[in-house]
Amino acid sequence: MTVDETLKQQLDDFRTDFYRLRAEISKVIVGQQEILDDMLISLVAGGHVLLEGVPGLGKTLTVRTLADALHLDFHRIQFTPDLMPADLIGTNVIAEMPDGRKVFEFQKGPLFANVLLADEINRATPKTQSALLEAMQEHSVTVAGITHRLSEPFFVMATQNPLEMEGTYPLPEAQLDRFFCKLLVKYPHVRDLEKILDRTTESQKPQAEAVMTGERVLQMSALARQIPISEEVRRYGIALVVATHPEHELATAATKKYVRYGASPRGLQALVLGAKIRAILDSRYHVSRDDLRETALPVLRHRLILNFEGQAEGIQVDDVLEKIISGIAEDALAAA
Repeated sequence: MTVDETLKQQLDDFRTDFYRLRAEISKVIVGQQEILDDMLISLVAGGHVLLEGVPGLGKTLTVRTLADALHLDFHRIQFTPDLMPADLIGTNVIAEMPDGRKVFEFQKGPLFANVLLADEINRATPKTQSALLEAMQEHSVTVAGITHRLSEPFFVMATQNPLEMEGTYPLPEAQLDRFFCKLLVKYPHVRDLEKILDRTTESQKPQAEAVMTGERVLQMSALARQIPISEEVRRYGIALVVATHPEHELATAATKKYVRYGASPRGLQALVLGAKIRAILDSRYHVSRDDLRETALPVLRHRLILNFEGQAEGIQVDDVLEKIISGIAEDALAAA
């Protein structure tokens, strides 16, 4: 497949800028390269990220460092049970004009930022969680019948603790589906713990410098969509998604036994777009099946709903997805 030289140069610049941004974040964040890659892929794709991990693994620091490495506004919101939608979005307040008249004026909330950290999002009530829905999908909020646009790019990173379930409100499926991917932050290796101590217990702490603008992020997002994907590979991506639905003929035995509802079309869109970005990072100008396989876990794991049997047996969604990835036969693609 021939590629225009201008486009080829643009894709090379894409790859250079992506890895430069990752290297800047890595000055502060030790290890977690897979998490960083998926996070930056989501940023470029225009999506949002849900980070899940036990306390103390650097989830909040990762988001703060990303904001430091970008010329973008950053706000952090600590979600609590008493947080109200107006605390997030903003509200109309009475303002006095120079001529003495009093009018309602919209006072923006912390939601109006380019990079938003929603810390422990599952501690807020569903009413407050739902306030994020329009913002995450439409990049706008509506107050008193007036729509206010958010600045672009708009990137939400939400964190949640999988251990403490008391006093929390699990995110509804509709909101989970609006996250481009769900990333599981794992405990660092011993060698990484040594580096963490060196960086955090000495007199000087590393700091990320701003190396990319929001305009450049938007340019990279538009460029990624130009990567072609063949009909055969596209059918393979469709097969991966429909195989998550227990009623479909491509469903694996694990899907039929443990899954109540599979991934949505939005999941398929995220799968293909993430695969396109991975192809660029691998110095290729077309999408392969491997790109789709590598993207499947982070973009689909939060879109599968287990049935009662799956929950009772403690089945992990990732295990179901792994069986789907290995169970899609080449000759079954036409049936998708």
